[in-house]
Amino acid sequence: MRAVRMDVHGGPEVLTVREVPEPVCGPGEVLVRTVASSLNPVDWKTRAWAETGPALPATLGWDLAGIVVASRAPGFAPGDRVLAMSAQIATGLGTWAELVALPERLLTPAPATLSLAEAAALPLAGTAAVQAVAALRPRPGGRLLVAGAAGAVGGLAVQLARLAGMTVDGLVSRPGHVAVARELGAATVTHDPASLPRGAYDAVLDTAGVDLSASLTEGGRYVSVADTPLPDVPDAAKSYVQESSTDLARVVELADAGALRVRVAEHHPVGRVRTAHERFEAGGLPGKVVLLF
Repeated sequence: MRAVRMDVHGGPEVLTVREVPEPVCGPGEVLVRTVASSLNPVDWKTRAWAETGPALPATLGWDLAGIVVASRAPGFAPGDRVLAMSAQIATGLGTWAELVALPERLLTPAPATLSLAEAAALPLAGTAAVQAVAALRPRPGGRLLVAGAAGAVGGLAVQLARLAGMTVDGLVSRPGHVAVARELGAATVTHDPASLPRGAYDAVLDTAGVDLSASLTEGGRYVSVADTPLPDVPDAAKSYVQESSTDLARVVELADAGALRVRVAEHHPVGRVRTAHERFEAGGLPGKVVLLF
């Protein structure tokens, strides 16, 4: 089968699509034929940074959307459409391969209302957004500021927080993203951090690595999913995404109900994975970059 492999760290040129042995479906595992995956910041960071990731050579990829071809677990059968998020950086179980064997606990049925090429944008970003919003301890009527409100995680967090009854404002990286964040439900959106009010928000979610602590009310909740250090705010917390089919199933439920908007900017065949990485790293796209297998 084909898989995206890397033998050394570096730029997109270190990625190769090559033939590797097919995985064996062990007890409690499900063998999935990959239809699509998507790119996340952790993928290019794992590729580029020598201090990040599992032993080499490695198969990259956290997101999986596909069809079950064999199962040694009771919850899934051949023909089922499924989604999964695999924490590749910790386990080495990358999803950028034509066949992937994963523990049953990572899988959830795919959305009925989306194609697998669309649903592939959901696993990591959706799971991270659910967990980050939960860490904010949202309350109806509260006011939230999301940094990176047009991004993959930030855009889903805007929608989830609104569903929880919060008023959500957004900070985006460029003027062209203001309309995108508003379409997702953000009330007031700016690309200028200096224009944000001080002490106005009950909660702040940072997905972009921007210190917005001056905008937080006294006693407010500050949560970050970014790589940057936390500001000096009492009770500030990092939200590191954890494998959870339960959280992913919640995302699927909301997507099928029409309550979450899924955004895909570009599709690339897996043979053009280097181009996909170049486009993704350049930034500015109004949605996810999806790999098709």
